[in-house]
Parts: sequence; structure tokens; C-alpha cells
Amino acid sequence: MAGNAPVGVFDSGVGGLSVLREIRQLLPHESLLYVADSGHVPYGEKSPEFIRERSRVIAEFLLAQGAKALVLACNTATVAAVAELRERYPALPIVGMEPAVKPAAAATRSGVVGVLATTGTLKSAKFAALLDRFASDVRVITQPCPGLVECIEAGALEAPATRELLQGYVAPLLAEGCDTLILGCTHYPFLKPLLRRLVPDSVSLIDTGAAVARQLQRLLEQGQLLAAGPAQATRYWSSGSPAQMQRVLPVLLGETAEVRAF
Repeated sequence: MAGNAPVGVFDSGVGGLSVLREIRQLLPHESLLYVADSGHVPYGEKSPEFIRERSRVIAEFLLAQGAKALVLACNTATVAAVAELRERYPALPIVGMEPAVKPAAAATRSGVVGVLATTGTLKSAKFAALLDRFASDVRVITQPCPGLVECIEAGALEAPATRELLQGYVAPLLAEGCDTLILGCTHYPFLKPLLRRLVPDSVSLIDTGAAVARQLQRLLEQGQLLAAGPAQATRYWSSGSPAQMQRVLPVLLGETAEVRAF
């Protein structure tokens, strides 16, 4: 497959744009395709079977568009579907998300780590296994965050309602002595500026977007699939309202682009 073929990225909504931003920064020559499954957001409350079905449909679409690799820029989709997609497409580079338990456990000084995530991620066996493997010496406090994804989908990053919701989720974690917060959903890095104003400077905020970009780079190098560039303009699709995604793109990525219906 030609190295200049695009990389396909998808998420339950616009959250995966935080990962796309990291991929662009590390791999500026790569052309990117992005599907937001905003018609079914959030995935965190959906069944694993439903998420697997959606992931299959989106993966097939991205491959039909010529994608040379896939990035599941969604923790919940990774938990539910990445194993099946790797089985289905054994020769295809596929990168998933993983909550940053290992770096958080290494970073904490108080020995208390907080996790902000969706219900689906926190319930998963994969997340439990990560805790067993990397967090045996630290106390991990998990906080499901219903409603936050919808605020970000609306582009309401600084709205009073978003601030109130986020403050309510963070306060009990700080009260327990957390000095490290894992952003366990790809939507949440867009709330970093607001979060920084709600927590002390001594609290570390950790997400895995940059690590995912590095893993994509490694897999493309292994397959001799790195693009020489120049990158084509990113193409976007949404299964929700394309017009709504067009409105939030400038808020989240600082750019305007056409969004097609998926």
C-alpha cells in the first residue's frame, strides 16, 4: 500500500480530535480521515455489542476510503472492539487507546491517582487489568463523568454548566488527596484549560494522545508506510449533524472544514 495513503481515525464523537491533533503534530506529512459517530455519542453508556458493530461499520468505511492504518481514538471503542478489528484485519496497523495508568502511577507523589472517564471504560475488564498490573502500589479513585462528553460535543468548553459539572467530578478526587488525574476519555483533553483553573498547579493532568501518535509512528515505520508528504487536507464525516461538527471544529482545532454526512 502506498505510504501516501491516509490514516483513518474515529471516535464516538469529536473527542478523538484531541488525538488527531497529536498525530498531526508528530506526523505532519500524514493525510488524515476522521469519522465522528456523533449520532450515537456517548459510547460509554452503550453495550459492547453495539460498539463493536459501529466500529466494524466505520472501519469498513475508512478502508473503502483508502486508509492504510486505523486509530481508534476512543477508550470505550478500544475496549469493546480493537481485538476483533485486529483479528479481522491482521495485516493492518491498528492503534487503540489505553487509560494512562502506568505513567500516572509513576508520576504520583501522594500515592493517590484520580481517573476521570466514561462509565464504559471504568467497567471494563481491560481497565481492571491495567490497575492490577501498574497500580498495585497506589490508590486509584475512579470518577464516572456523565454529561461531560455532551458539553464538549456542543463546543461548550467554557460554559458555566460545564464548569459546574467538572468541578463536581474533580472535588471529591482532590478531597481524597489525588495529585495526579488521568483524563480517561479522548474528549477530556479539550477541557484541560478549564481543569487547570479548577485544580492546584501541583496536580498533574495525564492523557495518552501523544503516546498514541508515537505508537502510530512506530507501526507505520515498521510497515514502511510513513508518508513523504505533503499531507492532504483532513476529510471529516459525522453520523450526527455535520453542521454542528462544522461549528465546533474552530473551537476544538482552530480550523474550518467541510464535514460530510456519514
